[in-house]
Amino acid sequence: MSEPLTSDSLSIDRPILNDCWNQIGVMGDRSCGELATVIHCHDCSVFAAAGDRLLEREPPVNYLNEWIDILAETPVDLEGTESDEAIVRTAEAISVMLFGLGNERLALPVKVLQEVTSPCIIQPLPHRSNELFLGLVNIRGETLLCASLCHLLNLESSEETSLTLNAINTKRMMVAGQGDDKWVFPVDEVYGVYRFHLSELRDAPVVISKAAEAYTQGIIYWQGKKVNYLDSELLFYTLNHKIL
Repeated sequence: MSEPLTSDSLSIDRPILNDCWNQIGVMGDRSCGELATVIHCHDCSVFAAAGDRLLEREPPVNYLNEWIDILAETPVDLEGTESDEAIVRTAEAISVMLFGLGNERLALPVKVLQEVTSPCIIQPLPHRSNELFLGLVNIRGETLLCASLCHLLNLESSEETSLTLNAINTKRMMVAGQGDDKWVFPVDEVYGVYRFHLSELRDAPVVISKAAEAYTQGIIYWQGKKVNYLDSELLFYTLNHKIL
């Protein structure tokens, strides 16, 4: 493993910039004649060109490798304390989206996540909508099927995810799926994307793994609390066969 980053290793040859915004621009004496047109230096082509030069400059030797080592995560054990084994290769880790439903914390692979949106109106379908299949949702002009993970996973619903006439009072909606197979799930919380070492994935309890519909692929721990890592393939397979 390389040595920790130092002020010397982080030093980057900074290009000489025409920082006219500090002289005659909004942070200077405002004598620049372009301000009458662009109003602010941030909208000026000179400012944009300076930013491009900073982003396009070559990194110093070993800079990328040193940051890879810094960003390599340290796995946590069952008690949520850090271990001494560092994740060196990304292939040894999994990226998941953590979210909450009721009192449960759940996770799905990032690869199946399409987007997270604000609550949308759910249009029920006559003689089709039920506790599992809630109806249709319009996401950026695309009509998608909306399902209740609370019902599918047999979780206790919170008040925020109770079904109303045309909508669900929820904080977020997750769009997940693979390819053209997309589903919308109302959720209470979205905590973000996190990475875990494969060695942190624990077997699901026997009471879960022997259930008729076991969607928990394993257990991981985040901030000292249990998270059910869901089997996405089984999840979408069941939805397709129960609803479509």
